[in-house]
Amino acid sequence: MLGAGLAVACNVWAAAPLPSGGKFVAGAGAITFTGARLTVTQSTSRAVIDWCSFSIDKDHAVMIQNGSGATLSRVTGAEQSVLRGSLSATGSFYLINPQGVLVGPSGVVTTGGRFVASALDISNDAFMAGGPLTFTGSGTGVVLNLGKITSTGGDVFLIARKLVENDGTISAPSGSAELAAGDQVLVRGTTGLPQTFVQSTGSRGDVVDKGTIAAAQIALQAADGKVYALAGNTNALRATGTATRDGHVWLIANDGTAHVHGRIEATNPVGGGTVDTKGAALHLDNADVHAANWNLNAPVFNVGPLTTAALLSQSGQGTSLTLVASRGDIVMEQTMRWAGNASLTLNAAGSVTVGPMATLANSGTANLLLRADMGGQNNGGGVANLGTIDWSKSSGLVSSYHDGNGLDVAGYTKSNATWTVPAYSGIRSQFTDYVLVDSLDDLNKISQRLGGTYALGRDIDASPAANNFQPIDTGTANGFIGQLDGLGHTIANVGIFSEDDVTDRSGAGLFSTIGNTGVVRNLKLANERITVYFVPAGGLAARSSGLVSNVYADGIVMDVASGPSAGLIGTNSGVIYRAGSNVAVSGSGGSGGLVGNNSGTILQSFATGSAGGGSHSSAGGLAASNSGLIRQSYSTASVSAFSGQGGLVDSNSGTIEQSFASGPVNTFPLPFYRGGIAEYNAGKIAADVFWDRDKSGQSSGVGMGTSVSTANGLTTGQMSVAASFGPTWDFGAGGTWVILPNTTHPILRWQLQQ
Repeated sequence: MLGAGLAVACNVWAAAPLPSGGKFVAGAGAITFTGARLTVTQSTSRAVIDWCSFSIDKDHAVMIQNGSGATLSRVTGAEQSVLRGSLSATGSFYLINPQGVLVGPSGVVTTGGRFVASALDISNDAFMAGGPLTFTGSGTGVVLNLGKITSTGGDVFLIARKLVENDGTISAPSGSAELAAGDQVLVRGTTGLPQTFVQSTGSRGDVVDKGTIAAAQIALQAADGKVYALAGNTNALRATGTATRDGHVWLIANDGTAHVHGRIEATNPVGGGTVDTKGAALHLDNADVHAANWNLNAPVFNVGPLTTAALLSQSGQGTSLTLVASRGDIVMEQTMRWAGNASLTLNAAGSVTVGPMATLANSGTANLLLRADMGGQNNGGGVANLGTIDWSKSSGLVSSYHDGNGLDVAGYTKSNATWTVPAYSGIRSQFTDYVLVDSLDDLNKISQRLGGTYALGRDIDASPAANNFQPIDTGTANGFIGQLDGLGHTIANVGIFSEDDVTDRSGAGLFSTIGNTGVVRNLKLANERITVYFVPAGGLAARSSGLVSNVYADGIVMDVASGPSAGLIGTNSGVIYRAGSNVAVSGSGGSGGLVGNNSGTILQSFATGSAGGGSHSSAGGLAASNSGLIRQSYSTASVSAFSGQGGLVDSNSGTIEQSFASGPVNTFPLPFYRGGIAEYNAGKIAADVFWDRDKSGQSSGVGMGTSVSTANGLTTGQMSVAASFGPTWDFGAGGTWVILPNTTHPILRWQLQQ
């Protein structure tokens, strides 16, 4: 910092047409004047300059030659910085002035990197070190832009305690434009969240946009003040996204009021973007949001006429809406009727109510979701339809979620008589009511009603059960015949250990048996530990004749005796769709990375991890045996068994199509057969099934039985080239398969969404 003598000198320094009294206090460089121009030539990548004043008159210019580095300019005098001329920097430029910063109507700021104007200060050491920066201070100056600010390759941040306002133009096509008001503001490098984060309250500062902001991402934040996105411009806020940043606009007034009264656009290079609006109160009249999704967050929602009109205006133009009541209830008091595909989601910490005078209706493809107890707190949150939900002209889904002890009032509903079940969804009706499962105790209670419809409200830790977890349907004949939707949540640390045959258990896993009508979807099983004797075992289920969709498991599954054992399902006669496992599987019977014995269908699924066993074991990377259908699936699991082993399956008497194996297949010095695809084949292995000769160590695709062409054995180099897989494999946009850069084999495109 400056010494006392220089500080005194700055106090008597008169405001000048160009910055004055500059001195490098960190880093190095030179400051030169040429007529109406000041040039800073920086010789280090980062530098700090203290100034007595930093203003630029009209027809004057400041040039910062700092390469791709960064310069912090701090004003220690008593004058506000007024920029009426030109300020440019080749890299990043930070202007700190507790008295405030004004970019006048004629002012033009252009930087190659980040531009920051702040009335809050930062540490020299932190700035010189790079990384996250904390802006603090008691300065009451405002930051106001009436001119034009452009960062061609970085971000634009305007920061103050009391007021940040844009009445001009801000452009950051490759970065983020963010306005933040608060006592303390953290700046960090992120892409999925605002880079500025207001950390403390008390200033009651406001953030106002009356101008135009165009950037990849945009954020307006005021901790306990107000945020205003005001009307008056064709494109008041326009976030366009980049290859690395989603088009996203944040309007955040955590303990204040967020005003949305103008046009906001959020798009991506392909598809629409997102707008997030959060406040203790929301004012939405004249809102004009053009985005794929608009998320609105407030403590409670009583949606009356004005808010309903604002919401209808957006959903009518294709913007899906999510209302989040973070502390209480959502009450829809008015009728909403709209066409098209814009969905409506109501997430309440408490309960959700459709009022007696309200009708929610869509004619199109929109989904409606009503979620009580969104935090999974077992708080008795319920869903009550006291009005009408009319989806008779829609092909979308209506889903409601309530706590097990909460109110569930279906009310008057109209469904579409021509509605059809989406393929592999397991959805049985256009309207589905779910009971939330929020704890290990809730999970155990599913055994009391095995035909119920459930959804995980949060992640569940099963470790309190130690190694004594009881499969959900222990001792039942038909097993689980209901629906369990994990909603993307995780059940972790399921532990099962048995030293001998357990006669009242048909098998070991999260379930013993998933019955013909049972459905389990959208679930992750993490760190499972299953060790059993003489009974089938699988991470999800010992047996399944139902539908398992979008389920993934990792951990250890061991069947010390007869098996079969598998990463996901011991014996499958149902459908497995878009599932995966990374499990260390071993057993004295048949071991499979995903399935032990398959007589059903395995579609678009995969296994990593390992499969093997003892002296009488056989193993396959994906399945131990297949008498059903395996299609568009693969294994990279390592396979190591004494009796027989195959990269994809041990034995096949069914059909395998459009699949591959690329894991190592161990070559024990014993007279048993092994193959890159199968140890034994008596069924159909299609011409579009391949194996990696290099990684598997196998020159033959099949060890015994009906052989496959040696041409289907590819090198590791060929496995990373789409053309190697032939015309049936779809690597096009939206196709089943994709090969990522610097990878050695294809993966399923749906995996990119995980």
